[in-house]
Amino acid sequence: MSTCHNHQHCIDSALNNAENLCQAAGARLTPLRKQVLELIWQSHKPMGAYDLINMLADVSEKTIAPPTVYRALDFLLEVGLIHRINSLNAYIGCMEPSTKHPSYFLICTQCHTASECNDNGLSEQINNLSQENDFVIEKQWLEVLGLCRNCQIQTSV
Repeated sequence: MSTCHNHQHCIDSALNNAENLCQAAGARLTPLRKQVLELIWQSHKPMGAYDLINMLADVSEKTIAPPTVYRALDFLLEVGLIHRINSLNAYIGCMEPSTKHPSYFLICTQCHTASECNDNGLSEQINNLSQENDFVIEKQWLEVLGLCRNCQIQTSV
């Protein structure tokens, strides 16, 4: 991620999308769900549930129990506002929450940023493979680990 990246724009856009999607689906974006989503969007680094619990404790006068945060995360996953990055047991905001799509991520092993990638060609190849093998895909995600551009530059210096 570039140092001039405007995270507030990402946060504002994500919250606006969340309000619109929840309203269209007749779902309720409670203050806690909204706060969890906002915390997830504060960076492009995947956030673990306990990271979120600690961050909520920092901004709240009371401790939020883990099951409460997990319920908020489950809701955000269900409506497509976030993705779960399984290899990290963490969550990241969805760049295109209005469309159902597979999750493809490039994850930097050094700075821990994650970039969501949507590639129709890759999706087609995976779908073709599943058809050739008489296999029905229920869920799919791909997590590729490596070094982002910034970390490659820092490593080579």
